Amino acid sequence: MTEHTPSSLIVTFFGAYGRAELDGRVPVAALIRLMGAVDVDPQSVRSAVSRLKRRELLVPDRVGGAAAYALSDDARQLLADGDRRIYGGPGSGPGSGSGPRSGSAEDDGDGSWVLAVFSVPETERHKRHLLRSRLARLGFGSAAPGVWIAPAHVQEEARHTLRRLELDSYVDLFHGTHLGFEPTATAVRRWWDLDAIAGLHRTFLDAHEPVLDRWTRRPDVPPRDAFPDYLRALDSWRRLPYADPGLPTALLPPDWPGARASQVFTALHQRLHAAGAAFVRAAPGPA
Repeated sequence: MTEHTPSSLIVTFFGAYGRAELDGRVPVAALIRLMGAVDVDPQSVRSAVSRLKRRELLVPDRVGGAAAYALSDDARQLLADGDRRIYGGPGSGPGSGSGPRSGSAEDDGDGSWVLAVFSVPETERHKRHLLRSRLARLGFGSAAPGVWIAPAHVQEEARHTLRRLELDSYVDLFHGTHLGFEPTATAVRRWWDLDAIAGLHRTFLDAHEPVLDRWTRRPDVPPRDAFPDYLRALDSWRRLPYADPGLPTALLPPDWPGARASQVFTALHQRLHAAGAAFVRAAPGPA
């Protein structure tokens, strides 16, 4: 699991709370206090913000006359695109109360797939790299050179993302079934590194299942304690629905940890998110 870097925690914060609680515009002093709750020192916050500005994810702003940072339009779109993956379901979002994707399909669906077949001219090879990285981020596996495959449920998200990034002219999408010659459960191990994905789920469980156990035994949910535990859990979780394609259960090993990882995050989300929001709403006040 990726370490909780200051930049990652700030992006996670904006996705979880910055939009809904602060309209995507966060005073610098408030951001420093909030990141201090997850053990990020002020200088690291400032350095991380500078990096996010260079990546055009944050832009300078002012709130009530005070210096602030706001999400760029591209960042807002990226976070909106991520909501369904991270929290699951139509209309999902950090405050929706809906559960995340399970890390494996709860039902086996109709066994259909979406294929992305692409060709990029050598003169535009940088777009070839971008296309591969975006397909991988969408959950596609590599079936052959220039041929990527994913469960059919990612079809609309793939279409939307490729159009938004202006990569659709290089790609043809196909919908179909796997006809052999080897069993599909064997083929998926060529298309995805299931052992590595399972390892990500287990790392998440090792870090955050004990946190859930502690909160399950607590009768109260103090906002100051809920906020850092939730933010770290979300920072770890938000990568998993992209690394894991959400394969039908029948195609996964019997000890697949994805469903349990989803259950742990869902329980932490339901237990801690609202209390964390109360902590955030108190932050923009005077230092």
